[in-house]
Amino acid sequence: MIEKVTEQTTKSFNRADHLANERTFLAWIRTNLGIMAFGFVVEKFSFFIQEIAAFLGKSGLPESRSTHSTLQGYSSIFGISLVGIGATLCIFVFLKFKKTEREINNNTYQSTTLLDALLALFVFFIGVFLMVYLINSHASALHN
Repeated sequence: MIEKVTEQTTKSFNRADHLANERTFLAWIRTNLGIMAFGFVVEKFSFFIQEIAAFLGKSGLPESRSTHSTLQGYSSIFGISLVGIGATLCIFVFLKFKKTEREINNNTYQSTTLLDALLALFVFFIGVFLMVYLINSHASALHN
């Protein structure tokens, strides 16, 4: 009787762990989709600014054109990079999901924070880059 209870408890515990692993995987996928969407918005916003500048006639100014094209170039590269990084992270997240699934089945699960730390650093550097970008674009707008 005790063996049945233990076996049933282990299966229930395993099922709960697998469901938690799947929820974590889906949360990572949502995060990566958010990173890719943000990259898309950054890239398209660069195009929008370029069109507004052309509409307002600001692109005819030599200094304005070089400053804006440089900032827009960074914006495009940054946006496209975000989309690529978000897509690449999906592969790493899937591999982590499968590794955790195996460890749960083998009852050898060990927590790791490497992917969490990398994502936190990545988001931090995105913030720093955006601050520098916004300061530069604000400074160039004041000089024009």
